[in-house]
Amino acid sequence: MKMPIFRQLTAAASFLLVACATPLPKPAEPAAAPVAAAPAVDNKARETLQILITLQERLDRVSAPLLVNNADLCKRQARKLLGFSAKNKHSFSAELADTAQSAFGFDERLRVTNVVAGSGAAQVGVRRGDILVAAEGQALPQGENAERNAATLLGPLVNKRTSVQLIVMRDGATVNLDVPLTLSCAFSIELGNADLVNAYADGRRIVVARGLVAFTHNDEELAYVIAREMSHNILGHAVKQKMSATMVGIIDNLIRVRPDLGTMTGTAGIKPWPAELDAVADRLSLYLIARAGYPIDSAPQFWRRLAEQHPITEVNGYTAIHPGTTLRLMALDKAIAEIRAKQAARRPLTP
Repeated sequence: MKMPIFRQLTAAASFLLVACATPLPKPAEPAAAPVAAAPAVDNKARETLQILITLQERLDRVSAPLLVNNADLCKRQARKLLGFSAKNKHSFSAELADTAQSAFGFDERLRVTNVVAGSGAAQVGVRRGDILVAAEGQALPQGENAERNAATLLGPLVNKRTSVQLIVMRDGATVNLDVPLTLSCAFSIELGNADLVNAYADGRRIVVARGLVAFTHNDEELAYVIAREMSHNILGHAVKQKMSATMVGIIDNLIRVRPDLGTMTGTAGIKPWPAELDAVADRLSLYLIARAGYPIDSAPQFWRRLAEQHPITEVNGYTAIHPGTTLRLMALDKAIAEIRAKQAARRPLTP
């Protein structure tokens, strides 16, 4: 059986801490208590995990301002979050768990792996590498189901409060933090482990394939991709296209260490998006981008370059399932003028 890069947990476990996946871990901090000796490092597995984690870290960094600054546009998908993600060795697939421990210092305890810029966690100094000890006086779980169990514990706390009292272990000493909760779009942004130049959204998750990440020249261009898929989720396009189940299956496959690309023939069962739906998503995506602080002017050039270098005839390519390039570019140009006018008049950036 092919295993996911990171174990597939419940949506609650993914979203309560942060709506992003795992970035590059910090080297291990000194343990507060003796732990089992780490297994020997498998260099090939370490290299594989390092590449995957580094790419995911870029997705996390780029997506953070899009998620945090657009909560009021995410409608029903906004949630109060702590503003960080945490993993232990069991968060990784079985074939990579030993490498996660030996190469990156993960053990049974939940360790902070990413802090979202602009979040309450970032404001009060939660750090990558902090070991989670307790929340509101309750010990945080360890072991195989730690993420899921932590989500179960934190859920009621998050819903009732504006902040959470957190105890972490840092450099062998305990640190007490009062973490303000951050309202954020609760989408998980995940790496698709394939060289496809494509991205997919199933309503709650977004996956950007490795090939499309590589195609982007800079973080600004990657933000264009993430924002478009966020727009599809916000607008409920997978449901309107009756493609939710298909998208779920594709994302489940692509986040595995070794996806089954034999199932990705043709358009993998995805109906090409109607140009009108795509144009609406393009317009909303530019608002998401502008509100996140990214420049919007280069968006048409990026999508034009993508359509030219990966045309509609390329199976499993982005343009094959988003073929309405002409109407999309017109919508982008119109949205740019609209947003510039609102910025000049100091009017709210709401579509």
